[in-house]
Formats: sequence, structure tokens, C-alpha cells
Amino acid sequence: MITPKVPVALEGYPFIGFAALSAVIASLLDYDLAGILALACAAFFLYFFRDPERITPDDEDVIVSPADGKVIVVEKIFDDRFVNEHVYKISIFMSIFNVHVNRVPLSGRVAAVNHEPGRFYSANTDRGGLENEFCAVTVNTTSEVRYAVVQVAGLIARRIVCWVKKGDAVSKGHRFGLIRFGSRVDLYLPLKTQIEVSPGQKVRAGETILGYLS
Repeated sequence: MITPKVPVALEGYPFIGFAALSAVIASLLDYDLAGILALACAAFFLYFFRDPERITPDDEDVIVSPADGKVIVVEKIFDDRFVNEHVYKISIFMSIFNVHVNRVPLSGRVAAVNHEPGRFYSANTDRGGLENEFCAVTVNTTSEVRYAVVQVAGLIARRIVCWVKKGDAVSKGHRFGLIRFGSRVDLYLPLKTQIEVSPGQKVRAGETILGYLS
């Protein structure tokens, strides 16, 4: 699994570099306004692709948030797309101002990675959750618990990046991917989970406790 070692995600380098180079060229050509705009873009990309370190709880049964953002859905459903059982579904919406690096909620081994094309509706709507492009990572834990964490594209998020593949061992709190420019992450957990969050709550990837396996 690829893990960035610096506080900026690797996928952000081309954006930051291009904007910074554009600012330099514009400055050399005395295009002051263009230079200021390019520099502002470079600063935004640097902010957007930030990748801060997080302190993850050690307890084996603790489930941490896979994303920064706001919880928009906590519900019981029958999931027939990823784990094929009754589950708790937790959806987290990420605005363009949130950190967009996603982290593993619970340690285990990747059973499947399914990246499907789709539409690009607003990620905080039911239609977006069902019809948008997504990348689903299904994980089996050492205690034989199966869950799925699903990266969902949004209205302006047109690029899902997943750094894990089938068979990889993944550790809670470690980075597994990112989504560019606003999106959502859905988490499908077994019904024996004790849920500790509610809609409207702000969460941080790798740190905020979403629940406990009971």
C-alpha cells in the first residue's frame, strides 16, 4: 500500500507544480493579474491536498472514520451491492475544504476492490449515493467481520484514487486513497456494531470513533 511520507498527498504535486510554474512565467512576462491568480491556485491546491498525520485509537474493536467531513446518513439497510447483508450505513460528506485523504476504518485484509463508472450528481444526495461513480473496498477482519468502505465521486469530484488492491493487508488509520474536489465516503458495517455518531456530526479520518464492534 502506498503511503505518502510528506504532509501533501502525492497526487497534488502536478496541480501545485503547474500552478506555481504558471505564476513564475506570468511574473516574468509582467502579467501581474495572471500571476496572482496562478499563485492563488497553487495555494489552494496545497491546502486541498494537505495530508496531516493522525493519532488513531489502538483498541482492536474501535472503528474510526474513513474520511474528514460531516456525517449525513446513519441508517439500517439491506446492502445488496457490497456485503450482501443487513448493515449500518454511515455516509460522510466531504466539502472542498476538508482533507480528502481517506483512511482504513478497521484492520483486515482486502477481499475485493470494485471501481465502477457512473454519474456525477451532488455527493450529498440519495441519487448521488446510488448513481455516481464509486470505488468499493471490501475488507475481512481477523475476527471474520466483513465491511465495505466506498469512495463516491461528487458533482465536481471526477477522480477517485485507491491505493490498495485485493489481498493487501490494511491497518486501521492508514491511508488507502483520496477523492479530488468534493465527494463522499459510505461505510457499511455489521449490525452488531455499536454506533457512536449521528447525522450532522463532524468527523476526522483516522481519529473520530464511529463505533465499536460488540
